[in-house]
Amino acid sequence: MSAGSERGLQCCLRGKLDMQDPNKSLRDPVYYRCNPIPHHRVSSSYKIYPTYDFACPIVDALTGVTHALRSSEYHDRNAQYHKIQEHMGLLNVEIYKFSRLNFVYTLLSKRKLAWFVDHGMVEGWDDPRFPTVQGIVRRGLTIEALIEFAVYQGGSKNLNLMEWDKLWTINKKQIDPFCPRHTAVIEEGRVMLTLTDGPEKPFGRIIPRHKMFKGAGQKTTTYTRQIWIDSVDAKSIWIDEEITLMDWGNAIVKEIVKDENDCIVQLTGVLHLEGSVKTTKLKLTWLPETSELVNLSLVEFDYLITKKKVDEGEDFLDVLNENTRKETAALGDSNMRNLQHGEVVQLERKGYFRCDVPFVGPANPIVLFAIPDGRQQKRALV
Repeated sequence: MSAGSERGLQCCLRGKLDMQDPNKSLRDPVYYRCNPIPHHRVSSSYKIYPTYDFACPIVDALTGVTHALRSSEYHDRNAQYHKIQEHMGLLNVEIYKFSRLNFVYTLLSKRKLAWFVDHGMVEGWDDPRFPTVQGIVRRGLTIEALIEFAVYQGGSKNLNLMEWDKLWTINKKQIDPFCPRHTAVIEEGRVMLTLTDGPEKPFGRIIPRHKMFKGAGQKTTTYTRQIWIDSVDAKSIWIDEEITLMDWGNAIVKEIVKDENDCIVQLTGVLHLEGSVKTTKLKLTWLPETSELVNLSLVEFDYLITKKKVDEGEDFLDVLNENTRKETAALGDSNMRNLQHGEVVQLERKGYFRCDVPFVGPANPIVLFAIPDGRQQKRALV
């Protein structure tokens, strides 16, 4: 075994206990095995390595651990843990059991997650679809929210299958009071609204990035005669309807132009700034028609599997989700050129997003990852 020979690879070193013990983990358990593969730290200096079950109780005792936190799946091996410490003459470490936290539509096994990495199904271990700390933080979870969630859960011993919504709801409460607000319009099908009495020349105003939090800073909003609105908003407007243009005031739509496919391609209206925003049904976001707008790529993610829980013996490859990432092209206000990597913003009426790729030039869009807000996630991306 020390030489890592062919014969050595067929052998292992076992603790001589009792093969008749009712607890199977005490029936001469394996303590050492032969492994000739070079170690990432000591290279090929050793060919024999201790098993986890043998090394864990020794390391815990020698490093001064007084209470070992072990998930309930190790319950049957706790007797072996204490027996090894007893035979080695080491301090008896108290074990505190807790249940493993499982999430719906989520694989936690490192071996199964490695399959996605090895097959190029994800970008890496920090992919936003992964349940790793790096993954969920990259998706927009704050460390403060993660800590609050962990404290709230406590060390329960009950087996449970958690929904993700509780964690993301806590996160929303953490980011909403502070994250700045910006505006985006989906590029596909966007409709131009021409205000016939709008400003002859574009002008700008300085307004807060967050109306309730001055620390978010300020941004410049440009007002023009022609503005862009989302197609879904255009479809909900009627002729002579009074609408509210957020951060501007009211306007009345006078004309709706459609193409041969009955799709709205142009709106015409007049400003009615003296109108009350309390009386309008539609409060719409908009962007000025200007060359200063930036290109955005809004990215949504879905679960990697289509089943809430993969049963024991079931192959997770049979429940793979084929559509887990959706990118939507959009336009954003010019202030978003200053977004930093990792910065969290709210796009008005669209949700919360984390900046994964900031502005580097007109040819490259700013990449924003959608942050779940705790509401039930759609089961499939289309």
